[in-house]
Amino acid sequence: MTLIIACGLKREARIFDRPGRDIVVVTGGGVAATLERDLDDQAEMFPGIILSCGIAGALAPSLQPGDVVIDGNVVVVERLGQALPHAHRGGILGNDAITATAAEKRILHERTGAIAVDMESHVAARVAVRKGLLFAALRVISDCADDDLPPAALVGMRPDGGMALGAVLASLARNPRQLPAVIRTGRQADQAFRSLAQAFDAIIGAGIDRLGLPAR
Repeated sequence: MTLIIACGLKREARIFDRPGRDIVVVTGGGVAATLERDLDDQAEMFPGIILSCGIAGALAPSLQPGDVVIDGNVVVVERLGQALPHAHRGGILGNDAITATAAEKRILHERTGAIAVDMESHVAARVAVRKGLLFAALRVISDCADDDLPPAALVGMRPDGGMALGAVLASLARNPRQLPAVIRTGRQADQAFRSLAQAFDAIIGAGIDRLGLPAR
């Protein structure tokens, strides 16, 4: 069964690129409409499990950079949990825009009970419902619930999922005082990407892309 992965960044997509495995990666670049259209197309051609996979922001104060969170269809989540016994199970909220401030995160956590937030899971879940496919999310925490993201981090993603280095540097030039927060954010992201690679190795080793599950 094809594993259709929805992510936002090219850096994430490179982690999921596994030649010889039945995996299709769709990169949204933070543009929900583009991600939804491309996921629809891939799900039509290769019906399988849709997995939202990548980094996320923490909504629960207990979560730290590098922590793994899983959510979604109970059968798929159980299989993910077998491969990732230390993963946190809880709601992963999708949002069209970056959740940038600690205040926003606190409000979302109190309002929804979700423990993590990303920009792809709600889109991937909609496509899965529309196509009658199984859906799950595997997300690794990058920024903590009490972190305010610096302005440079909010302009760092291009629509193709690549890094907008020019925009980041321009933001730093306008406001050099954000540099410590940019460095902190970068270090946390590096930790998250390392953990994401390890988690994805674990679920592929457990054969998540070879599950013979019926559509729900």
